[in-house]
Amino acid sequence: MDRNQLTKWIKSPGNMGHKYSLDVVYFCTGCGIIEIPPSITARWDAERFGVKPVATPRQANLFLITGYVSVKTLKAVIRTYEQMQEPKFAVGFGSCPINGGMYWDSYNTVNHLDKYIPIDGWIAGCMPRPEAIFIAVTHLWTLIDKEIADGYKRYRDKYKYYRANQEKVLGELEWPPLFPEDDKK
Repeated sequence: MDRNQLTKWIKSPGNMGHKYSLDVVYFCTGCGIIEIPPSITARWDAERFGVKPVATPRQANLFLITGYVSVKTLKAVIRTYEQMQEPKFAVGFGSCPINGGMYWDSYNTVNHLDKYIPIDGWIAGCMPRPEAIFIAVTHLWTLIDKEIADGYKRYRDKYKYYRANQEKVLGELEWPPLFPEDDKK
């Protein structure tokens, strides 16, 4: 650790803990999964950056959405994101979650995933190389340091907007709102 970082650790140990221990839950569709296994094997070794895969969304604080998102899988993406504990960060991996990629004009492809859940960062490419994951992770560290990676706060503050977009595509959702409106307001 750099000695210049010591004051950051003392001032905000929580941020530093979240920054250097990113537990990832992957949502992999189509070709999106192809670059993930190399990133967690010995050659690139994601754990040296504090990035490690976990089994369930309840254990994760980083959500990596790889590959295209269809209307059918959008519901699972939303449920996975909502099950994660705060603070949580979401990153779109590849062109498909950004703008639909090569499926952009398909009736069944969700373009602009950020209309349905907040995205803290994007990794462009079709498919991005494993090195791009580490560039994104170090950029996410900077965003966490500056307290700019606040998608989970935006989700809470603009929940009506996100829920309306979700229901516009999926119809009425069968689970209750994560942040129900206060009837007293």
